[in-house]
Amino acid sequence: QVQLVESGGGSVQAVGAMRLACAASGFHVCSYATGWFRHASWLDRVLVAVVTWNGAYTRYADSVKGRFTIFRDNAKSTVYLQMKSLNTEDTAVYFCAASRAGIGAPRSSYDYWGQGTQVTVSS
Repeated sequence: QVQLVESGGGSVQAVGAMRLACAASGFHVCSYATGWFRHASWLDRVLVAVVTWNGAYTRYADSVKGRFTIFRDNAKSTVYLQMKSLNTEDTAVYFCAASRAGIGAPRSSYDYWGQGTQVTVSS
């Protein structure tokens, strides 16, 4: 059973920090790029950050550059999203997803998705 499970969400005050984790099972994580998406009520689900299978390359949305860091620990089959300097616009449900196509792949190419974890940033 292929599964991605997010954890680490919750509530935090503005300018605070939070780390999300995405634990994978049922497939070889080294074969997949892993991305973090977020979905706010007033926006479509958008890519926040993505990392290659070996962690060598990353890409970030302009809105989070310099604030968010994506990294992975393949020995633990886990990808993390470290978030700092959070603001209310970061409030969303965050999803991790895996793509065999790599970091340049469109959203439709992501094969597996987690259930999402809520991040709420208060002012």
